[in-house]
Amino acid sequence: MSETPSNGHGAKKTGEKRYWLDDMRNVHKLFWVLVALCALLFLSDAFYEKHVVFGFEHWFGFFGLFGFFVSFALVLTARELRKILMRDEDYYDR
Repeated sequence: MSETPSNGHGAKKTGEKRYWLDDMRNVHKLFWVLVALCALLFLSDAFYEKHVVFGFEHWFGFFGLFGFFVSFALVLTARELRKILMRDEDYYDR
């Protein structure tokens, strides 16, 4: 059984199926499409009437910015909680 080893740089073995996200150019295209989509959705906030309860909901892009910063805060919080809650690597082997 002679398989061609990977070259260590993310290259696939010969004969192995390649998917469209294996090509980094496609990943970059997808990233920029998502950035453009987020920008368009952020700018669309200027083109509809808001029926708000609180005054700060009238601020341009409030919900997009709020969602971004809250998700960023959740990631930072989870990173710190991981230090407290994480078990040792051999926790179940003791």
